[in-house]
Amino acid sequence: MSNPLIRLFRSKIYTALIMLLFLMCVGVLGYKLISGYDWVDAIYMTVITITTVGFAEVNPLDTASKIFTIFLILASVVIVGYAISIITEYILSRNNFEDIKQRKMQKRINSMSNHIIICGFGRNGKQAARKLLAYKKPFVIIERDREIIERFQEDDIAFVQGNANDDDTLKEAGIERASTLISALPNDADNLFVVLSARQINNKMAIISRASEETSYNKLKLAGANNVILPDKIGGDHMASLVVIPDLIEFIDNLGIVGERNINVEEVKAEQLYDTRKIKTIRELDLRKKTGCTVIGFKDEHGDYIVNPEADTKLVPGSKIIVLGRPEQIETLNSEYDLA
Repeated sequence: MSNPLIRLFRSKIYTALIMLLFLMCVGVLGYKLISGYDWVDAIYMTVITITTVGFAEVNPLDTASKIFTIFLILASVVIVGYAISIITEYILSRNNFEDIKQRKMQKRINSMSNHIIICGFGRNGKQAARKLLAYKKPFVIIERDREIIERFQEDDIAFVQGNANDDDTLKEAGIERASTLISALPNDADNLFVVLSARQINNKMAIISRASEETSYNKLKLAGANNVILPDKIGGDHMASLVVIPDLIEFIDNLGIVGERNINVEEVKAEQLYDTRKIKTIRELDLRKKTGCTVIGFKDEHGDYIVNPEADTKLVPGSKIIVLGRPEQIETLNSEYDLA
């Protein structure tokens, strides 16, 4: 339910509670002053009158007390009825709005293509989502914990609630149209099952899986994962590298930090840079002069990498370049060639 509707219902509920409290105070003071009851008897009479449970009064009521009781009963019928209707409306409306929101979310997911699916929104899943958000890549998260979904759904992130091992859940996330799947579940067996299921449904997509144990690496590769990441191993290597080559690692870390305006590295397809029907070289493209970015890597159409490529390297169809630059230079690159 959207925030304005939540605030509206909460204000109505608070109003109903205040009216009930006011009615309670009027009843207690009325029986105290009109009937001469002590505080306990006055509270007792007020409660049984408002709730209409039908218990006998503490003492026989005189005429003034009977008239006061009549007005108290009539007022309680109106106020309690209002409170019950507000609470009932809130419960029913919340369910309806949850259904509407879920249908809207599913419609949004159905319109996606070439998107990324992240299975699991734990530590690794959140880091992956943060990186994809920084690069403005469309993605869907599959998460079984409803509380996690409710906590982060306001951030305009597409969620599918369910078990990523279930084929129907993967299809709800649009796996047939997805370009990449990231399986970031904490259990290696679950990741293995997800990779097997995903590869059967979409044999063209790239699959990246997390693994906790090194023994799971080959199994996940055999199941169809293109890349298998061992976070613990990477973390250990990273810490050791900070001892051996600390300044270099710190520099590389700064390249990897992403946010609103601090992306330093970009990968660009040749087709996005110019009309590849007439082949150009890196020198002819002259990205350094146009955007300030420096080409630091080249990936040819066969998938082979060249670090610090020559200026005469031809940007053939299917090839990519990796450029380095300050955030504003990367932004200029994205704007110049409409890469966003």
